[in-house]
Amino acid sequence: MLNTINTRAAEVSDTLVRASRQFWLAGLGAAVVTRDWAEKEGGVVFRNLVREGTAIESRAIRYVGDRLEMSFAQANTIWKRTRRTVTSTVRTYADTASTLVRETLPASLPRMAMPVTVKVEAKPAAKRKVARAKRAVTTRVNAATKRAKRTVRTAKRG
Repeated sequence: MLNTINTRAAEVSDTLVRASRQFWLAGLGAAVVTRDWAEKEGGVVFRNLVREGTAIESRAIRYVGDRLEMSFAQANTIWKRTRRTVTSTVRTYADTASTLVRETLPASLPRMAMPVTVKVEAKPAAKRKVARAKRAVTTRVNAATKRAKRTVRTAKRG
């Protein structure tokens, strides 16, 4: 029985040695085949990969450029809409302020003939209100402009 166990152990060890040698030889064969392939066909495959990469890169750059153009168009649209809104708001406020001054001021003064200079003096107050409103609107427009520029800058980076 000891003989049988020794024989089986020898067979298993021989099989393992042969298997490991076969793996070693397969690895050497793969290296040779790879070297031959790299010498003969590798350059062609590499050039094809570079060509495909160039095509993909140009498509990606075109896509990003289109997206940036759309972002600029959207920013311009928002800017124009904001500008129209601000302009109409300032005009409305100026009209309202001048109407209030014309209607309210004479009613609040005592009943007497108003000299022309009083009307002229009333106008600078209205002008100051309009100027103050314009400054407030300009501040809002500047803030909106900064936000739009920041958005465009972020879109360029992204």
